Amino acid sequence: MNVVSFFAGAGGLDLGFEQAGFNIIWANEYDKEIWETYERNHNDTILDKRSIIDIKEEEVPQCDGIIGGPPCQSWSEAGALRGINDKRGQLFFDFIRILQAKQPKFFLAENVSGMLASRHSRALQNIKEMFKEAGYKLSFKLLNASYFGVPQDRKRVFFVGIREDLNFEFQFPQPLKDKITLKQAIGDLKDLAVPANEGNKTNEKNCKIPNHEYMIGGFSSMFMSRNRVRSWDEQSFTIQAGGRHAPLHPQAPKMKFVEQNVRVFVPGKENLYRRLSVRECARIQTFPNDFIFYYNNVSAGYKMIGNAVPVNLAKHIAISIKAQVENAEKRLNKPTIKRLELENTAS
Repeated sequence: MNVVSFFAGAGGLDLGFEQAGFNIIWANEYDKEIWETYERNHNDTILDKRSIIDIKEEEVPQCDGIIGGPPCQSWSEAGALRGINDKRGQLFFDFIRILQAKQPKFFLAENVSGMLASRHSRALQNIKEMFKEAGYKLSFKLLNASYFGVPQDRKRVFFVGIREDLNFEFQFPQPLKDKITLKQAIGDLKDLAVPANEGNKTNEKNCKIPNHEYMIGGFSSMFMSRNRVRSWDEQSFTIQAGGRHAPLHPQAPKMKFVEQNVRVFVPGKENLYRRLSVRECARIQTFPNDFIFYYNNVSAGYKMIGNAVPVNLAKHIAISIKAQVENAEKRLNKPTIKRLELENTAS
C-alpha cells in the first residue's frame, strides 16, 4: 500500500510504516534544516518542500493512506472551529482538506498527550466531527511508547481513521509484555561519546559513531529542579526537541534532593553528568544505526529526533493498520468472489 506523509520531519513515522511494509511514495516537510536528513535516509520518497497551505489537492499523489502530525498549535485552533472554508495558515485544516479530497483508505495523525486535557475538549470534539464529515470512522488513543519496543516513557495521542466504506473501526495494538532498558538500547555507546565543539557546533569529525556527540553548556535552574537521570535498568525520560533539556546519561547517579524544586549533582560525581548524545537520543527513539542526521549545530540534531515519532511505535501501529485494512478488503470482496465462482460453475 502506498502512503503519503505530511509534517514528515526526519521521518520516524515514515520509517516505521516502511518497516511494516508500506511504500512512502511522497512526503512533505517545510523546515529546510531537515531536508538533507530526510532525503538521504528516504531515497525512494519524493520530498515536497513547500508549506502544506501552498499544496493543492491535485498535486498530492493518489494513495492508500495519509500520515503525519500537524503541529500542536494547529490542533488547538480547531477549538475555535473556524471551519474548513477558512483554512489559510491553519495547518490542521489543511491536513483535513487534503484528506477529504484524496479519500485514502486510512489516515493517522499524532499529537502530544496534552491534547486530551479538559481545556482542549472542545477542540477534540470538533476534530472528531471533522474527521467524521470527511468520511472516516475515528479511533483515538493515548499510547506510551515504552510498551511498544521503545526504551522511553513517551505518551502521545494517535488518531486513526478508516474510510467509511471499509466498514470497521480500527483497534490499536496491544502493549508488548517486555520493556527495553537503557542498558539494552545504549549500553554499547557509553565510552565513545564526544562533546560538541564550542558554540555547540558539530564535532562530527571526531565521532567514531555518527552523531555520537552531546550538547555542552550549563544547566538551568528549571532543569535542576528535578531528577534528570534514569538508571540503566529503566526507560529514558521523554526525549524532547531541545538539546538543553535532554535527559542525563545513566552512568551518573540520580540527582540529590535538596529541597522542593532544587536538586544537585551528587558531590564528587559531577564528571559523570552529561546530556545524552544525539546518537543516544536517536537510539532511544529507535532509529537504526544507519540512519544519519545531518546538521551544523547539534541543537538541530536534537530537534529532529525529539520531534519524531519513535520508529518502533510507528511500526507496531502500522502493522495493525495494514492487517486490519487488508482483512476488511478481503471480507468486502468475498461476495464478489463467491458470485464469480458460481458464474464460472454455471458456464
